[in-house]
Amino acid sequence: MSVREPSGGGAGGRGRGGLLRTKSVEQSIQDTEEPEHALTRTLSALDLTVFGVGVIIGTGIFVLTGAVAKQQAGPATALAFVAAGIACALAALCYAEFASTVPVAGSAYTFSYASLGELPAWIIGWDLVLEFALATAVVAVGWSGYVRSLLDNAGWQLPAVLSGPDVAHGFTFDILAALLVLLLTGILVLGMKLSARVTTVVVAVKVTVVLLVIIAGSFFIKAENYHPFIPEPRVTAATSGLKAPLIQLMSGYQPTAYGVQGIFTAAAVVFFAFIGFDIVATTAEETRNPQRDMPRGILGSLLICTVLYVAVSVVVTGMQKYTQLSVDAPLADAFKATGHPFYAGLISFGAVIGLTTVCLILLLGQTRVFFAMSRDGLLPRVFSKVHPKYATPYRSTILLGVVIAVVAGFTSISQLAALVNIGTLFAFVVVALGVIVLRRTRPDLPRAFRAPWVPVLPIASVAASLWLMLNLPAETWVRFAVWMAIGFVVYFLYGRGHSRLAARPERR
Repeated sequence: MSVREPSGGGAGGRGRGGLLRTKSVEQSIQDTEEPEHALTRTLSALDLTVFGVGVIIGTGIFVLTGAVAKQQAGPATALAFVAAGIACALAALCYAEFASTVPVAGSAYTFSYASLGELPAWIIGWDLVLEFALATAVVAVGWSGYVRSLLDNAGWQLPAVLSGPDVAHGFTFDILAALLVLLLTGILVLGMKLSARVTTVVVAVKVTVVLLVIIAGSFFIKAENYHPFIPEPRVTAATSGLKAPLIQLMSGYQPTAYGVQGIFTAAAVVFFAFIGFDIVATTAEETRNPQRDMPRGILGSLLICTVLYVAVSVVVTGMQKYTQLSVDAPLADAFKATGHPFYAGLISFGAVIGLTTVCLILLLGQTRVFFAMSRDGLLPRVFSKVHPKYATPYRSTILLGVVIAVVAGFTSISQLAALVNIGTLFAFVVVALGVIVLRRTRPDLPRAFRAPWVPVLPIASVAASLWLMLNLPAETWVRFAVWMAIGFVVYFLYGRGHSRLAARPERR
């Protein structure tokens, strides 16, 4: 990629001695050419789309649809998915511009370094490390639960001590969750192309299961179940203390279920079923033609998943009255209620297959952000060396894989997922702001893809993300603040002093 040198900015950008010193796009691209720290470009637009679909489609498509239909939106849940998809599309357009302009590993971290400065980049990188690590562990635990359920149906049971902290007292370890993470770690070490091939096969199976469920369920739809499409508004019981949404504590607002407002309340919930498309941007450095393929992969995967989510929500609310849907397994139970338990088993199988790719791609995103931060010196440089044969960041991958396997083995799912949500939304805010800043500071950069209506669209993306963040429990904000405070300490004790950008002589 040929890029003109910025006038007056130098290779390292502005404010070399300060916390807002930026790393220029030119320098970021130059760093990808260092032999010991260079990743191999093997991915196509199809690979990127498969990665996006693979990480977005998880248990949410089988569980979340019925839960929000019963509690917030009724049959209008499909509209909630559309609204959430639009909010994601705003962020996706910003990601697409950045990923095609700065085709370097690290996603939001790298984008922030080029536009907002080193400290904001560190903050978002630290945030992403937490987000992807916890998400991988949580998904692995969820996968283990589905596998144990299938084993129970076959008459096989694991010893209680190896089934995780949710099923026994005393010392327990979720051996299935840990083994899954270690297996996927090995696949990532062996090469990106192998990871892409495994993901393609598994995603094909997963999407086939989803389509079969949609097609089969459409034969059991009853029109009367859609009436009323938007039920009359009702007020839910207030939630007290830190478990209440932050916006409720700030304003005393009582969240409304059903009615038009219920659609937007549901959108704040189902939004989290879309989390993951941003991980596609972490593979920009390993894409053969990032300027062309990054926007296609990000926007294409988001569009496919939105269509699937809407279709599933239409089917589940048509098969069974929204007031009768179960919260834990609404789609499976809806098939049971119509006398077709076979499809309930198929859904469990689809969930197991689906969570495998979700876990793989979350771990992939985690390793690429860690790799990028290490290459910049903000984390120890030893973790940014690539394998001489497989050209993968094997040291950081093995380290993170082992740590996450241990966390997954000893961790239950409860109360961790919300931290993943707030981390993702925070990244969305930073990337949207970065698009505005880079348009002003580097208008000379060639942009293969340009987000439309800048700065209006990024501002709308920031507003949508902040609104969704305010709908998260206040205790999630407290935990997030604690993690960020730890990050500031690590940066000032290590990252700032070891930054390669600070050590580079400024070009005149």
